[in-house]
Amino acid sequence: QVQLVESGGGLVQAGGSLMLSCVASGRTISGYAMGWFRQAPGKAREFVATISRGGGSTWYEDSVKGRFTISRDSADNTVYLQMNSLKPEDTAVYYCAASSIAVGEERCYGYWGQGTQVTVSS
Repeated sequence: QVQLVESGGGLVQAGGSLMLSCVASGRTISGYAMGWFRQAPGKAREFVATISRGGGSTWYEDSVKGRFTISRDSADNTVYLQMNSLKPEDTAVYYCAASSIAVGEERCYGYWGQGTQVTVSS
């Protein structure tokens, strides 16, 4: 079992930055690809970014490319999402998740955190 706890969310003005963290416990995340997803009010949860087990490969949803960066620190058993140039449409609850493969499909992720709220004001 892997337990995931996100932090770092909050209220920020458009154009600002936030860094989300996801700390894992129970097992080392080195054996998992890790992903970030988000769910805006009234919308389905959607893929944001994913990183391979070794950290050598990353993929992003088109609307966040060039603004968001996913990274991982195996020593700290932590995954990060650096979010720059934030827009009001980035407002959502952000979830960290673990999977056996680095993909954008939600159904492939077996472990999920509880989420952290990000609100971007215009």
